[in-house]
Amino acid sequence: MVDVTIKPTNKLQGVLNAPASKAYTQRMLIAAALSEGTGKVIKPLLSEDTQATFRAITALGAQVQKTESYWTVQGTNVLKTSSDLIDVGESGATLRFMLPIAGLALGRSTFLLSSSLARRPIEPLLSSLKMLNVEAYQKQINGHQTIIVEGKGIAGGKTSIPGDVSSQFISGLMFACPMAKADTEIQITTPLESKDYVEMTKKVLAQHHIEIQISEDYRHIYIPGRQIFRQVDCQVPGDFSSAAFLLAASAITNSKVQINNLDCKTVQGDMAILDILKHMGVNVEVCEYGVKIQGVDSLLTAVDIDAKNIPDLVPICAVLTCYADGVSKIFNAQRLRFKESDRLATVHEELTKMGALISMDESSFTIKGFRELQGVVVNPHNDHRVAMSCSVAALRAKGKTTVENAECIKKSYPSFYADLTNIGVEIIGGELVR
Repeated sequence: MVDVTIKPTNKLQGVLNAPASKAYTQRMLIAAALSEGTGKVIKPLLSEDTQATFRAITALGAQVQKTESYWTVQGTNVLKTSSDLIDVGESGATLRFMLPIAGLALGRSTFLLSSSLARRPIEPLLSSLKMLNVEAYQKQINGHQTIIVEGKGIAGGKTSIPGDVSSQFISGLMFACPMAKADTEIQITTPLESKDYVEMTKKVLAQHHIEIQISEDYRHIYIPGRQIFRQVDCQVPGDFSSAAFLLAASAITNSKVQINNLDCKTVQGDMAILDILKHMGVNVEVCEYGVKIQGVDSLLTAVDIDAKNIPDLVPICAVLTCYADGVSKIFNAQRLRFKESDRLATVHEELTKMGALISMDESSFTIKGFRELQGVVVNPHNDHRVAMSCSVAALRAKGKTTVENAECIKKSYPSFYADLTNIGVEIIGGELVR
């Protein structure tokens, strides 16, 4: 375990590149693995979650050669099964994408879950697969939770799934069902949340010549069967969900920072951080290569935030509202109960420990700012977004803040602490700041 200690910082300055998108890297890897021939995933993110996706696609027959700037993927049109357990670590996206894909292979695939991932919901996806004649079930093996898929191809037909548990369930079906034996109709039984992630999946699939039809109300998806994935080289865009931490750090310290490698034309719901910052009084300028941000020499403006389609922004937005003048509310965030931690409870606990006036109910935060935060010892509960959010909060806290088990950031943004040091934050943390 690695702890980092962060000193308060009055001013940040510099230019950084946003890390590559985790969500796009995972989707592009999977689409390339399902395609005939060889393609490149250019400028991918190397993190614990993308490594989990790499392990899963190679276990099912794809071959990947890595260089520093791109990964070459030799796809497979005949998926195989692995006699070894497929370790998906703590990557919910990898598990939810790969379970339907494993249904295409002929034979048994067994996925090994971490303890935190085993607590996250999966039953709706297993039930949906059963309607498509795919048998998938949970089983304890040597004290570890696994999910077994008895692959024999996907029949196609009609299935249903809720839209308010995880959009990743739907993306998983979208990856696999184009290779079903017949057309597939998916009914979304509750209003879809995180629509942009479904649109991201559709866009990546379209690059590989896969047709998906989604109704305007996002309640029905039609997928023609027996389609063939075509190989294509894809470049991974920068990640707005990760860049949000850098942008927030600049906002609360009245700093001028430029974050490059951000394309506002990509399908990323977390680009909403730009509008949130503008509403809070921050000067945000979109330029050719990224985003320039200038914090304000005063308190931020309180704001209400609907988190229905941007759950990953909730922790850092909670930090921003701690430094706002007035009462802010973040609502429709109930899905955060089922992340790497109970993210609502964890954010509430750690920011309260730092002195924030934050109240919580089942699906929302109410935050009264401004109250001076205190440097404390933070326990992120092995949740990468909690660790990074508390690290940003520490920049204006009184005294030093220590984040325990800070290596959990490797799940999505391994260079986070190194990037903060490059724009002027003083951090003690060994390997994590190099």
